[in-house]
Amino acid sequence: MSGNTENKISSDIIIYAKDLSKKFGDAIAVNSVSLSLAKGGITAILGENGAGKTTFIHACLGLTNPSSGTLSMFGQPPGSISVRRRTGSMLQDADLPDLLSPREHIELFASYYPDPLNIDVVIGMCKLTGFADKKYKKLSGGQKRRVQFALAVIGNPDLVFLDEPTTGLDTDTRKMLWDVVRQLAADGRTIILTTHYLEEADALADRIVVMHAGKIIADAPTPEIRSLAGGAVIKCVTALSIKAISVLPAVISVRRSGRFVEISTENQTSALQGLLMEDPNISELIVKKPSLEEAFERIVHDKEQE
Repeated sequence: MSGNTENKISSDIIIYAKDLSKKFGDAIAVNSVSLSLAKGGITAILGENGAGKTTFIHACLGLTNPSSGTLSMFGQPPGSISVRRRTGSMLQDADLPDLLSPREHIELFASYYPDPLNIDVVIGMCKLTGFADKKYKKLSGGQKRRVQFALAVIGNPDLVFLDEPTTGLDTDTRKMLWDVVRQLAADGRTIILTTHYLEEADALADRIVVMHAGKIIADAPTPEIRSLAGGAVIKCVTALSIKAISVLPAVISVRRSGRFVEISTENQTSALQGLLMEDPNISELIVKKPSLEEAFERIVHDKEQE
């Protein structure tokens, strides 16, 4: 691994990876990944469990050493003190000492950085005011995640890694975190997000990177990734069976959701014509563009069929 790339790449490039691989014994967690992320915006790294997302982030944070390839952060080696001072992170499996309060944790983390954000501002921004002085061990799981998020941003970082940040959070807390993430990006910071909630990536990310079996299989702005699913989704109430619908023209897949059926189609006009011919009494008809979830499923399915 080498971090000596600062003379070869633009100063706007925050993360630069070239042919990056990480092995654990015979298992390949990250397989020849090449990725360049410029300053600003929100990038979501998506993939199923074991796709290599967290290993890649750990390599960027200097928590694991790549087996081969090149990786630099701000033109410097990952884990170097200059990089750490510009980076914040919220990891999926993180926890904190039980006997300190959120305020004490935040004050401690703030002391590690040359120009931290105001502590009271961060406590208010992350909605910690009601429990800022309680012992960490007495907090709920959602409250602990809020504290961990506060620690990721207190250092006034240029780059923030959020690894499954909203797992276990209630709707209000998730919305708070989304709002803060959007504000951080609006302030010119670079956000790297991994999430199993594809609606979260759809709501937040400017760019989607899809990993599968340690490799990047798609990398594009979010609208382009969504468009890879193609066609449309038809949702309706019909007396037709799933088997009868599945053989209609241009139908890709059919699934039942309560009293509705959801039909993925590569040509909505052909599918609708066939559907109406077979059942003129269909009701509650909705036609929509494919979601990010449907695009993700298509991308991964196509890769597995290669």
